[in-house]
Amino acid sequence: MKSLLVAAFLLVAYFLYGFYINQYEVSTIPKQLTAEHAPNYYDYKGVINVHTELSSGSAPASFVITSAKLANLDFLMFTDVNMFNMPTTFESYHGNLLVFSAGKYSYLDSRLIYYSLNQESIGNNLGEAQVKLADLLSQNTGASKDTLTILAHPYKAGYSWNGEIPSGLDGFELWNQKSLSNRAWAESKLSVVWSLLTYPFNPKLALLRLYTEPTDEIALLDKMSTQRKINIYAGTEASARAIPLANYLIRFPSYKRTFEVMSNHVLLKSELTGSFNSDRMKIFSALKNGNFYIAMDMLGDPKGFVATMDEGNHSYLIGSEVKFKKGMQLKVKLPATPKDFFEIVIYKNGESVAKINKPETSYDVTEPGTYRVQVRVSPMMPLPDAKKWITWIYTNPFYVKP
Repeated sequence: MKSLLVAAFLLVAYFLYGFYINQYEVSTIPKQLTAEHAPNYYDYKGVINVHTELSSGSAPASFVITSAKLANLDFLMFTDVNMFNMPTTFESYHGNLLVFSAGKYSYLDSRLIYYSLNQESIGNNLGEAQVKLADLLSQNTGASKDTLTILAHPYKAGYSWNGEIPSGLDGFELWNQKSLSNRAWAESKLSVVWSLLTYPFNPKLALLRLYTEPTDEIALLDKMSTQRKINIYAGTEASARAIPLANYLIRFPSYKRTFEVMSNHVLLKSELTGSFNSDRMKIFSALKNGNFYIAMDMLGDPKGFVATMDEGNHSYLIGSEVKFKKGMQLKVKLPATPKDFFEIVIYKNGESVAKINKPETSYDVTEPGTYRVQVRVSPMMPLPDAKKWITWIYTNPFYVKP
């Protein structure tokens, strides 16, 4: 009888706490019915590192595409693991969603995401694929104009990259959802279990609690970007297979929920028109050239954010390489003022040189260097948590040359 009373008390307490956290709003900026693009630029968001039932995913491509539409994505890149002669039947527009068919391949102890604009095959088997990738990685930075090669989760347990980063690599995943979850588990298993228990009441909060700063990846970015051009990406690692038998029980976390956590926001000077060939080229070029930022979207829709390197009447996009001139300014504008404490942090060659607590700022660039922007917020989390610094936005670097 006593054990039943204890169980009943714990169950009631659990649901009362659930009602309490259900009230918590994760978004750090006011919700808008329609977010506006930044002046002179068009912001389109999308995800990479997405798996279907063809490899490690739990659903067919058509289901994943529907989930991406429900998550209001503009583009999606399929990256099934070690798939050769990738099917390209889904590479097209599906409503307003632009779909790319790429692949993710084993290379040494790591995984590489590979996409060919010309739909050139990576090979018929893993051996051929590795020879092709080795050739791409050995080239000079940016030499291969029609392919995109990204190092997935560079420091994920069991898949860590060893040694120097190859010159032919376009970039790497700064954020990878599965990698971040694995680190959270390694740091505190109890905290992860608590997030699982609270997930039914506030899924976004449960996922946000798992966030840990990707310090190793940031260090890699700051080291590499002072040596050569390198891009950072956000990878969803979407498979909806966090529990066993996902195909037969429940897809968790759902593809839609995963797509709503973080994404890559490309900035274009002209809008997408609905023409597959031209729009695919625009998105590909932005991802190739680093003209985008990555954002933790569940903290608030960042659409309207912009960072530019301005000189006279010229304004340069994120990821640009520009020659230093006197009077240059790095300008940053948030889409709205966050309701929580926040700061815009400007980095030069990996070192913080300015912290601003205003939604719009200009920073005088007085010398050459590699500059990037990071926007952090510090929301008050529900008990038993407290305030926590979380990065909302990372930009790709600006390269100001002598």
